[in-house]
Amino acid sequence: MLIHPWDAALDDDEWRDWLSRHDFGQLAVNGLPGEPPWVQPMHFRYEDGPGPYGRILAHLARPNPLWRAVEAQPTVLLSVVDDYVFAPGPWTAPEGTPTAHSTPTSYYAAVQLRCTAHVIDDPAEKAELLNRQVAHFQPDGATALAAPGEAPFGRLLSGIRVLNLEVTEVRAKFKYAGNKPQEVQDRIADRLAERAGPGDLAARAHQLRRRTAN
Repeated sequence: MLIHPWDAALDDDEWRDWLSRHDFGQLAVNGLPGEPPWVQPMHFRYEDGPGPYGRILAHLARPNPLWRAVEAQPTVLLSVVDDYVFAPGPWTAPEGTPTAHSTPTSYYAAVQLRCTAHVIDDPAEKAELLNRQVAHFQPDGATALAAPGEAPFGRLLSGIRVLNLEVTEVRAKFKYAGNKPQEVQDRIADRLAERAGPGDLAARAHQLRRRTAN
């Protein structure tokens, strides 16, 4: 992923905060010899620690075919992309130039996490990490806790494996017209507000926030 200076995260807090609220991504795992990579969509919980970049908690069904690949090569990549929009060419045209000559583009936030995967099969540890993941999505505790040998979920624990992904490197990109002149950024923000389609207001909020921070 190419990251220009104007697209880079302002600091670690920016991508950590974004990742705490964007919890669905694609896990890329190197394929076994002669196979293409595996790509697994999944929900996850990001936790700030242990380690300098934190960890990812997720779980997948035991029959999932990617387990052999994870165990053979535990260096994996989790890619998370959201708050994306398409910006028509006329929106980004410099003042005084024909609007039809300007290039359409995309704006988006993306965080890529390089991780070392630890596969958890111990029932007690698996239950504890699974409960932590569920608590992220259901903080009201509306679902019973999983515990080995106990109803209602104890017997189901054997059907899943938990991924404890130790994050070793982070690449974060917030591409929101940070290289454009002020008047062009104003126009883009106005057009996003007018269109107000899927992702538009979130993208606009990022653009205005980052402009203020800079």
